[in-house]
Amino acid sequence: MNVKKVLGKFFLVLLMAMMIAGCSTNKNVSTKGNETSKASTEGKTLVIARLSDAENLDHQFMSTINAASVTHEKIYEGLVGRDKNSEIQPLLAEKWKQLNDTTWEFYLRKGVKFHDGSPFNAQAVKATFDRLLDPKVASPRAVVFKMVKEVKVVDDYTVQFILTEPFSPLLSILANHEGDIISPKAIEKYGKKIIQEPDGTGPFAFKSWTPGQEIVLVKNENYWGTKPKLDKVVFKVVPEETTRVSMLETGEAQIAEPLSVEMIDTVEGSQASEVYRSEGYGTEYIGFNVKKKPFTDVRVRKAIAHAIEMDSIIKGVYNNVGKKANSLMGPKVLGYSADLKRYDYNLNEAKKLLAEAGYPNGFETTLLTMDDKQRINLAEVVQSQLKGIGIKVKVQVMEYGTFVQQVNKGNSEMFILSWRNATGDADYNQYNLMHSASQGPAGNTFFYSNKQVDNLIDAARKEKNEQKRIELYKEAQELEMKDAPYIPVRVIENVAAVAKNVSGFSISPSGYLEINDVTIK
Repeated sequence: MNVKKVLGKFFLVLLMAMMIAGCSTNKNVSTKGNETSKASTEGKTLVIARLSDAENLDHQFMSTINAASVTHEKIYEGLVGRDKNSEIQPLLAEKWKQLNDTTWEFYLRKGVKFHDGSPFNAQAVKATFDRLLDPKVASPRAVVFKMVKEVKVVDDYTVQFILTEPFSPLLSILANHEGDIISPKAIEKYGKKIIQEPDGTGPFAFKSWTPGQEIVLVKNENYWGTKPKLDKVVFKVVPEETTRVSMLETGEAQIAEPLSVEMIDTVEGSQASEVYRSEGYGTEYIGFNVKKKPFTDVRVRKAIAHAIEMDSIIKGVYNNVGKKANSLMGPKVLGYSADLKRYDYNLNEAKKLLAEAGYPNGFETTLLTMDDKQRINLAEVVQSQLKGIGIKVKVQVMEYGTFVQQVNKGNSEMFILSWRNATGDADYNQYNLMHSASQGPAGNTFFYSNKQVDNLIDAARKEKNEQKRIELYKEAQELEMKDAPYIPVRVIENVAAVAKNVSGFSISPSGYLEINDVTIK
């Protein structure tokens, strides 16, 4: 008996059973290319081995880029999108104009259909945003569009966004996954409940989801734009990184992400795969809860900033993956300022500030972090460095969900976090992280409040002139740096392992996986 053949048949039967157990939909979408023989589809299925599954497939309820990467500009599309240079480009809207300070008009693309066959039109746009903003639906992402008073249908292919106040970054958030348009049939089917079978206009259609195992998309043969070259995409959940990377060696997968700094050398030495790297919008940082003593005193926060030697952290913890940050924004973000000065490494100044604050011998504190190897390494280095000024740090490692919950509630003193700016605009960073109105789960887990900063952020939201907006954000960030509610660590770098026979793959600065141009040789 050929044991390998028996095991192979068993695996295929098991895999088919798993897929039948999962969700499935889009019976109207042609999957002809996926129903032919194995030989004819060889090389046309992209398997992406990922650390974790999506928490859900409803972009109005998603809280992570990890989940949005499955749906955004694959299943769903927005009125506008971004090109490879992160510039706003037409997508489901062919053009637009701002009629006045609070009215934007969009002229929609004709001849577009949702995966279920229904037409894309102004009513679909209105239905999408009516659902998002409906208090009864209680979408956690509604806050992103809280300035939208009404989406008004002018005619079948013209809509107006009526705002409660001027909001210059509107296009930047419409290009994000929260702005993607849903089939009205899906909205009618699911209503206030989370959509289990996503239905959009994108180049790929939803096929199935086996939670904890895999999500399968298939090529949309009726796509209005340039059709993808892939017939199928499988997002496979593989928690163990060594297994993800080995799947590229055996040909079981073509992309493995994320890739840790510890595995970069292994992949670079491979004959089958290579390392993909690109700079992101976001940063990692060490935060202080400014409402918890002794961090209510700015001198204490500044002392710690002076006592951390970041160059050794970038090299030792991150293996030089990601540049040293000088703020909460990466250089690619509109509103970034290269002129911002971080606190220099100066132990004498740190000790002086601590003494002035009444802590000449230091104090004890707790540093919270999620259960991620690099974050734990960073925490331990910070713990070691702060001994130099008498501060005894207890590192507390938590499961990711618990960690986020505790930090959001303010049950923290010091913590390590990151913020992946999803839009590339400073407003997404500044309003969420630094504005008084965003304290807690919205992003301001420093519980920081400065009225002057709030006024600058509010003014920048309304300012039409881009250069003036940049100056307003620069002024706000300079004030924030003086208040020192955080210590910038590094600009996030997107890192993945990619099979050498794959071309056209990229990760956007926001962190979205981009696969529409992928080909497999």
